[in-house]
Amino acid sequence: MVVEIVSVGTEILMGNIVNTNAQYLAKRLAHLGLDCHYQTVVGDNPARIKSALDVAYSRADAVIMTGGLGPTKDDLTKEMLMEYFGKAPVVDSQVLNFLEERAKARGFGKLSDGMKKQAIVPADSLILYNHHGTAPGCVMERDGKICILLPGPPHEMQPMFEECCELYLNAKSDKVLVSMIIKCLSKYDAPISIVGESPVADRLNELLDGTNPTVATYAKEDGCIVRVTAAAQTYEAALELLQPVVAKCRERIGEEFIKYVKEDE
Repeated sequence: MVVEIVSVGTEILMGNIVNTNAQYLAKRLAHLGLDCHYQTVVGDNPARIKSALDVAYSRADAVIMTGGLGPTKDDLTKEMLMEYFGKAPVVDSQVLNFLEERAKARGFGKLSDGMKKQAIVPADSLILYNHHGTAPGCVMERDGKICILLPGPPHEMQPMFEECCELYLNAKSDKVLVSMIIKCLSKYDAPISIVGESPVADRLNELLDGTNPTVATYAKEDGCIVRVTAAAQTYEAALELLQPVVAKCRERIGEEFIKYVKEDE
């Protein structure tokens, strides 16, 4: 399964906040053995969200969207998705009761229309209840398309994904991905050029052309990182594939320039 991440929020496009959600989700998808080839950021605009979905489904089996579930007028993601998937809006009594009790406890009295709209969910969908905020997420499926809609605030999105989505997505995956990282640092009086990305890549040579495991280099200010990643049906099988390639990388680089080797968390 190929999954695309679509982050909704004009505040991301304007640079007001950093898109940590995409980083978190990409890492979790990799651990689940799911491929993510593209990430998209789109503003709070229904037409542009629809366009982003059209493109995403032309190259992915599923989309994970974050943002646009709140009570304000520009929180339009859920409404747009219900139209896109042909889902009727229904009131979730569990969410509505929770919102009413919360408003009463805080002395707000009657719920505003904006707060009430958080209790409106798509019919015939899997509802993901929010234990760290107010807006629920959901999973919609239709005609082979899957969309997982999650709230934007990271302290709500991350636990919802871990509590509700990982089990769902794990059933869609037939492999696991395991990575090991080799951190190369210049030591003593050795020039940084010895462990820069280009000289390290030259030493790794044909190892960078492998398909499973894959080997990739990433530049850092004090040297570079080499990431070796293997795909297999089990963690143990992936680790078995990794070990000889990691050993070859270490030999080519030189142990004196390796600070550590660790499993990617």
